[in-house]
Amino acid sequence: MKTPVLERAESSSAQGNHSLLGREYPLRDDLADEVHARPSDALETPCRATCVAKLIDPGERAQETRHLADLCIGFSVQPPPAEANHFVAKMGPLTLKWERHGEFSGYTFIAAGQSPKPFSEPPVLSLPPGWLAGIPGRVLVAAHAKIVAVPADGIDSAFLARHFGGNLVMGGDIGEHVGMAYTDFRVHVDGFSRFLLIDKGFTARQAGRMLQRLFEIETYRMMALLALPVARKQSTGLVEIETALASVTTDIASGDGDDEALLQKVTRLAAEVESGLAACQFRFGACRAYGELVATRIAELRETRQPGIQPIGEFMERRFTPAVATCAAVSQRLRDVSERVARASALLSTRVDIARERQNQALLASMNRRAKAQLRLQQAVERLSVAAIVYYAAGLLGYLTKGLKSAGAGVDPDILVGASIPLLFLLVVIVTRSARRRLSKDDQRHPLLD
Repeated sequence: MKTPVLERAESSSAQGNHSLLGREYPLRDDLADEVHARPSDALETPCRATCVAKLIDPGERAQETRHLADLCIGFSVQPPPAEANHFVAKMGPLTLKWERHGEFSGYTFIAAGQSPKPFSEPPVLSLPPGWLAGIPGRVLVAAHAKIVAVPADGIDSAFLARHFGGNLVMGGDIGEHVGMAYTDFRVHVDGFSRFLLIDKGFTARQAGRMLQRLFEIETYRMMALLALPVARKQSTGLVEIETALASVTTDIASGDGDDEALLQKVTRLAAEVESGLAACQFRFGACRAYGELVATRIAELRETRQPGIQPIGEFMERRFTPAVATCAAVSQRLRDVSERVARASALLSTRVDIARERQNQALLASMNRRAKAQLRLQQAVERLSVAAIVYYAAGLLGYLTKGLKSAGAGVDPDILVGASIPLLFLLVVIVTRSARRRLSKDDQRHPLLD
């Protein structure tokens, strides 16, 4: 018999009440559910599927949501909420699976049964006319797939040629021999690439996971390769930048040219490199991440080689991995050039600073010499000024004695002026030297020149 405490605990658990745990992180449930997002479907053999991935700009997201809601309303299905990133719904003969990613949105349409001719009746034919083409964005991936049982007459080159138009086919056993997967990684005349899954013993979940992996390999492969045109363009520009940098570095080493002019060239090169980094580093980082996802999905296929057919993993290693490596090499090359330009700029800046310091020192030395010359000139003027002061003082004294003589005083102006000249000279010299000593003490307390 259950106790009341146990009954209350079970009731709280059934209602999603976490009050026993105390305060929780606000996004705990969302983070816990993240590992369950975008599950694979359980698929029964035979079935057909179509995958479409479109690059969608942020400004087109609202339009995409409305477009998807219109389809749901047409099939009497509740549309997904505006903030949803994942949606699965049954729409008549179709099952729609929609996923929103950072740069693109993926649509997968699944229908039971198989067509009389290879890939002749894809499930998207059941969509309203024009709806698929009306999805906002630009098509990056479009692929048809079918899951069928092992044909009665076996799988030979003629069977694969009927499905892939005579193109070179890659594939082999997957899932530890419970199935086979084939593709040619080409876009056919209808605009779709093709995948063929042979069921040798799939469970429904296995079939869904394998189909999802094949679609993800194609989608992530194309997303990674978006960086390849960027890498080629940047590689061409890097040749010019490296040539210019080599010329500047040679001039720095030889000491030829004006350092400030060279510094302006290096600054211009640094701006070009940083502009290239800012424009493409996100794309190169995405390429690296998508490339790792492709490698992971291929490993999850657990391929086994079949005689005469190249496995998907080996094909991607030979054809896809070098493209990703090219993007990584250009990205690293950009960073290396940026560091080289920074070192050249630092070296030139140091040289320019040293040259300016030398110019400042020469200017100060020139100012010091001028000040000393002015001081010597001033001292010479002071000596002449002593005589001038004595002359004017004697003149004033002469006028004074002449006035006294006219007033009746018994003085001889000439004798008195002549006798006072040595005394006046001595007095002026004493006053001048006293003033110079005071100035010298002020200079020692507040030195301006060496």
